Amino acid sequence: MSEPASISSGIAARYATAIFEISKENKTLAKLEANLTDLTAALSESADLRTLISSPLISRDEQGKAIAAVAKKMNLIPVMQKGLAVMAQKRRLFVLPQLVTSLSGLIAQEKGEVTAEVISAKALTKVQSEKLAKTLGERVGKTVTINATVDDSLIGGLVVKVGSKMIDTSIRSKLNSLQNAMKEVG
Repeated sequence: MSEPASISSGIAARYATAIFEISKENKTLAKLEANLTDLTAALSESADLRTLISSPLISRDEQGKAIAAVAKKMNLIPVMQKGLAVMAQKRRLFVLPQLVTSLSGLIAQEKGEVTAEVISAKALTKVQSEKLAKTLGERVGKTVTINATVDDSLIGGLVVKVGSKMIDTSIRSKLNSLQNAMKEVG
């Protein structure tokens, strides 16, 4: 992991822990989870929001006022609004995507869930996704949520990551293994 990414993750983890613990005390984890879904959608859809959180050209005050307006408009819970205000004041809004990821992980851990990152050559059907979640759930002993993406360069098969474990059954990896084996022979 590169150092800037590791620093960003560390900053995000500290804010996430604080927001999570306060939200847990206030019994607002369900609302926080809904807020995170909304924030994820807003970050992916709004170039203006991404610019707001990352641009060094926007002053600290402007950034604070803008993020407060966005938080209020999105009906974020008070602890999340205050967290974003502190992040704006400290010029730390650039870690918002990592904060959302960290908070989602903490909430999933609290609920006894684990997220599996699944990359497939074609989009998984609902039935396939449910079967995979059930099978993985039996393996890890927790409820598994599938986060599926499509990468047609895999040709076929799946790449599944659950925690630190990765299972790569893609045709691309098998072809690469075969290619390496043939290089050793020749």
